[in-house]
Amino acid sequence: MLANLFLHYAFDRWMQREFPTIPFERYADDAICHCVSKEQALELRQALERRFAECQLQLHPQKTKVVYCKDANRPGDYPERSFDFLGYTFRSRVAIGRNHKRFVSVIPAVSDKAAKRMRLEVRRWRLHLRSDLDLEEIAKWVRPALVGWVRYYGRFYPSRLREGLRTIDAFIVRWVSRKYKRFRGHTLAAWEWLRSLRRRNPKLFAHWTIGRAAG
Repeated sequence: MLANLFLHYAFDRWMQREFPTIPFERYADDAICHCVSKEQALELRQALERRFAECQLQLHPQKTKVVYCKDANRPGDYPERSFDFLGYTFRSRVAIGRNHKRFVSVIPAVSDKAAKRMRLEVRRWRLHLRSDLDLEEIAKWVRPALVGWVRYYGRFYPSRLREGLRTIDAFIVRWVSRKYKRFRGHTLAAWEWLRSLRRRNPKLFAHWTIGRAAG
């Protein structure tokens, strides 16, 4: 809270006063400034370095960078073409417009770091060892975390989130292989059982709804 209060005056109010034409977003100590040219971005960076030095602060040497948002309307080139913000990676991706034609646009998707954190959390659940639980009980147990991830990260480019959470299905397959003798040593049959279950009960696990009810 103190950092937010400090940066409200050191950054937010200063930006509004000194660079009123440059829109920006800030969350805690992370910020994005939208410049119209490389020259404006470099000028702003130098001004921010001076401003932060006056406030006894320093821009993060690795995180602070000028990024070129390459898309269908900006075909130029620049070394930095992506950035992370609030668990998302913003970069050029293929999108489908209202006319169903493909085009390139800068679109956010769950970042690699966020996806890795989710996978580590899933591993900590050790679902495959919970043969004492029914699958419905497991789904209820993990539902709060999955619903949170789907609602937050599934709003943009949900296919990336599906890839990140695919490990959950792998643990479910390991779980059914341990719980039921008929699936032991029959991994392909276990996967087919899971696909059949998903068709019958697509809302059992929240990540199965990605792309249909991510919001």
